Amino acid sequence: MIGNFSHADQLAPTHTIAAAEHPLPLLRAPSEISVKFTFGTETASLSKYLDTNPTTGLLIAHNDTILFEHYQYGRTDRDRLVSQSMAKTLTGMMIGIAISEGAIHSIDDTVETYVPELKGTEMGSTPIRALLHMASGIAFTENFGNPDDNVHLSNSLLGPEKLDPITAVSRFNKRVAPPDTVWHYSNLDTEGLSLVLTHATHMSMADYLQTRIWQPMGAEASANWQVDRTGQEVGYCCFSATLRDYARFGMLLAHDGALNGRQIIPRQWLLDATQPVKQGSFLAVNHETNPWGYGYQTWLMPGPRRTFFLDGRAGQRILVDPTTHLVLVHTAVRAKPGDAGSAELVELWSSVLKQFQSN
Repeated sequence: MIGNFSHADQLAPTHTIAAAEHPLPLLRAPSEISVKFTFGTETASLSKYLDTNPTTGLLIAHNDTILFEHYQYGRTDRDRLVSQSMAKTLTGMMIGIAISEGAIHSIDDTVETYVPELKGTEMGSTPIRALLHMASGIAFTENFGNPDDNVHLSNSLLGPEKLDPITAVSRFNKRVAPPDTVWHYSNLDTEGLSLVLTHATHMSMADYLQTRIWQPMGAEASANWQVDRTGQEVGYCCFSATLRDYARFGMLLAHDGALNGRQIIPRQWLLDATQPVKQGSFLAVNHETNPWGYGYQTWLMPGPRRTFFLDGRAGQRILVDPTTHLVLVHTAVRAKPGDAGSAELVELWSSVLKQFQSN
């Protein structure tokens, strides 16, 4: 599992996202940050957290300064660590850029406006806004059980069937709710966004990411993104990058889309994507179905403060606080979704925030 999560490009076809010619320099604090927090009945620290959790990489940064960087299980700053579903936020941010460039006119347009091959399907008639919110209303089970539509979708795109993405998406054609009324986490929704993006821009996701985000933000290393048999990137997962470049992307988000001397992601798009959700909204915290709020392909911390995160299965997470410009990047090989380590990481993050809020 450790090797698979740090060398994905050796296991399946990928597209490469090239590094910047002039990487954004990152400073390093004179001494590592000390973090102590309470988890359950015990006092914990960074070192204790790392001793008791299957973390492959942990980086904490403030503005352009690394406060803490640590690797385990033989991983290094050269390894490209898999994003899992953190890739969804990359997809969502590229949709915003495509709108600013005029390639996509409105998120109220339907998918079939840009992907005519999906005309006559439930996906085709779904507005882009609903996909951004994980609220297509199209039936899709994703519980890591059996049967699981996520497994069927992945097998269709990347498994032995090797279907083209239009056919794979069209298989899911039962509507269970009107668009943008019910939140339901679904890889299908992000796959729909990826098709809109490539059709509207006439570029691969890798090329679009490289020219619009990766190189402009000053990435120091190349990244890679797994593709299906047609060469379409799998927009809901399967992106890999170094820990520091994940941190640079987090810094970009923490600074409202501006980094390396330029506005890279439209500021208003980023604000709209990460604004705290009002209680009562179908996107707000619901302890039965969703312990967090949800924006545009981005998870929102509960409460009035604008703090958000990217999340991927098995412990991949980038936490962002625009108020303090703090970023925490965490990669891991957790065996079980939702184990106690996820809650402990939130407490660790809260402790880091408190240090800077009191300064």
